[in-house]
Amino acid sequence: MGHLSGKTVIITGGGRAVLSDGRPGSIGYGIAHAYAKEGANIVITGRNVQKLQDAKEELEKLYGIKVLPVAADISAGEDNAATVKRVVEETVAAFGGIDVLINNAQASASGVTLADHTTEQFDLALYSGLYATFYYMQACYPYLKEAKGTVINFASGAGLFGNYGQCAYAAAKEGIRGLTRVAATEWSRDGINVNVICPLAWTAQLENFQKAYPDAFEKNVHTPPMGFFGDPEEHIGRVCVQLAHPDFKYMTGETITLEGGLGLRP
Repeated sequence: MGHLSGKTVIITGGGRAVLSDGRPGSIGYGIAHAYAKEGANIVITGRNVQKLQDAKEELEKLYGIKVLPVAADISAGEDNAATVKRVVEETVAAFGGIDVLINNAQASASGVTLADHTTEQFDLALYSGLYATFYYMQACYPYLKEAKGTVINFASGAGLFGNYGQCAYAAAKEGIRGLTRVAATEWSRDGINVNVICPLAWTAQLENFQKAYPDAFEKNVHTPPMGFFGDPEEHIGRVCVQLAHPDFKYMTGETITLEGGLGLRP
């Protein structure tokens, strides 16, 4: 029996992505593996139905847990509140409640300068990240209050340090950081633990970029001070498990920065 057996977690952006060596190749999928190892019921959302189904099959086969894949896309011009309500209703119908919400999903047009950014590109980042986090937190709140649950949001060093070519992404992530701190203030009285993580992980996207454009990778992607990138499951996923552990009490509202894969640095 794992530490989170019987608990239910929603992970946005949790479709299957793997590295060339077979390890989880995205933060969302790494978190899903970490929670599956602890026996949690897992709900994964995303835009790619095939990736969600592939994740379900692999996680259930490896760990013997239940996975509910729900296709969901938060974007400009859509009834996003209704989309999130549907995800929450399907989750509660399948598992009876919600103990952990992990807002991981994020899309953006990285590499486009602020002067060249279009409104559509800016909307892509804000809706998939900031608005999605807002809608999911609102919809899950009654269930998290009942469970005295956990919210884990994802920001980024792009917002903290002003990364070149990431204006919309940085704006969305800083908005998520602010939203997280407000929720921590308002929801602490309900027993809900709310934190934000700023990770730096080795993902399939980075691996493919390195293979396709080695010179550009060398010029633009800088290895963290500890000499390696975080592993989506072993480092970032395990921190997410720790934050939701029934016996773990972390100061709600803190920003947790993971550099080089190790360490909790508020």
